[in-house]
Amino acid sequence: MTPAYSPWYLLLLAIPILLLGEWLLRRIPLLARINIPVPVAGGLLFSAACLCINLSGLAHVSFGTKVSAGWWTWLVTPDTEWLARPAKNLNLPLLIAFFTCVGLGAPLRVLLGGGRMLVVLLLATTALAAVQNAAGVAVAVALGAPALLGVACGSLTLVGGHGTALGFASRFEQAGLTSAAAIGASAATFGLVAGALLSGPLGAWLLRRVPPLASAEAPAGRHAGALPAVANFMADVRALLALGRGAVLHLLVVAACVKAGAWVSFGLDRAGAALPAYMGALLLGFTVRAVHDALGGSWLRGETIARIAAVLLPLFLAVTLAALNLADLATVAGPMLAILAVNIALTLLFCAAIVWPLLGRNHEAGVATAGLSGYGIGSTATAVAAMDAITRQRGPAPRATTIVPPTGGFLIDLTNAPVISAFLRMLS
Repeated sequence: MTPAYSPWYLLLLAIPILLLGEWLLRRIPLLARINIPVPVAGGLLFSAACLCINLSGLAHVSFGTKVSAGWWTWLVTPDTEWLARPAKNLNLPLLIAFFTCVGLGAPLRVLLGGGRMLVVLLLATTALAAVQNAAGVAVAVALGAPALLGVACGSLTLVGGHGTALGFASRFEQAGLTSAAAIGASAATFGLVAGALLSGPLGAWLLRRVPPLASAEAPAGRHAGALPAVANFMADVRALLALGRGAVLHLLVVAACVKAGAWVSFGLDRAGAALPAYMGALLLGFTVRAVHDALGGSWLRGETIARIAAVLLPLFLAVTLAALNLADLATVAGPMLAILAVNIALTLLFCAAIVWPLLGRNHEAGVATAGLSGYGIGSTATAVAAMDAITRQRGPAPRATTIVPPTGGFLIDLTNAPVISAFLRMLS
C-alpha cells in the first residue's frame, strides 16, 4: 500500500487551501451568499481533487493525521504522558487553542445575560439529541439493522461528534454493536461534512426576509448586486500582528490555558467523564475570564481574543478537511446512510420549525439557529465557521456568537451523555 504523506504537509498547505477557498467564493458568489465558509470551500475542494487523482490511478494522495513530535504535542499533553511521545492529531493544538479563545472571550455577564437564548439552545439541543436517537432506532429497526446502530448514527455522532463517539465506543461494543469505533468515526465524518455544507445555507434561508445589519465587511449602503463579503485570512493575520505586544500577551495566556487545560482534561478522563479533549482548556478559559472580570480587570481584550480565534479556526478547519479521505464516506452506506440522511433532514427541520421561532425570527435568532444546526450535525467548529460567514455579510450577532460556542462545545456534552446512556440502557 502506498504510504501516506507526512502530516506536516497539511500545515504547509493550510494557507494555500484557505486562499483557494477565498478564490472559489469570489468566483462563485452564490457560495458566499449561502454562507459556505472559506475553509470549508477550500478544504473540501482540495480533498475532492485528491479523491479524483486517486480514482484516476495516476497517483495515490493521502495524508497522515498524527504526529509525535514533542515540540508540537507538549502543550496539549500532560507531562507524565508526554514523556512517552504519544501520537496526537496534528490539528489538536489548533482545536484546543481555539476553544480556549472561546472560554477567554466569553464574559460571564454576557453568558448570564444570554437568558432565554441560552436556555432555548440547551433545551432544544437536548431534545434534538433524543429525537435523533429515536428516529435512528426507528429507521434501523425498519431496515432490519441493530437498534444500537440508530443511536450510533444519532446523537452519539451528530450532536456528539468524533470525541463523544470515541468516548462511548467501548460501551456500545459491550452492548453488542461490533466495530462501534469505526462506525462512529465514519458517521461523525459524514456529519462533519454535512454540517459544514448545510448550516450556512440554512441560516441564509432563514434570514432571507430579515434586513442585514451594518458591518465593516457588509456596509449598510451596499447595493443588492454587490459581491458578498468573503473572509480574508491574510487580512485577519495582519490585523492580529498589528496588535503587537498585546497579541503576544494574549497568545501567552492562551498557551498557558492550553497547557494547564491538558491536566484538567486528564483529571476528567481519570474520573470517567467522556468529554472532548478541549474541555479542560475551555473550562479553564471560562474560569480565567470570570476571575478577571470579577476582579475588575481590563487587560483581557475581547477583540484581541477574537482576532486570535479568527486565525486559529480556519487553520484548524483547513487542516481537518484537507485530510479527509472522501472515499471513506463510501463506507457510509445501506442502513447507516439512511439513518444519517433522515437525522440530518430532521435536524434541519427541527431548527427551522422549532428553534428559529422560539428564538424570535430575527438576526440573532438566525445566526444562533445556524450555529445549532452546525453543531447538531457536525461540530462546534463548523458552527462557528458558519456563524462567522453569516455575520461578515449581515452584521454582528454578539449574543449568538458568544452563547452558541459554549453551548455546543461544553454544555450540550453534559446533557447529551445522559441521553445516550438512557438509550443504551433501554436497548441493551
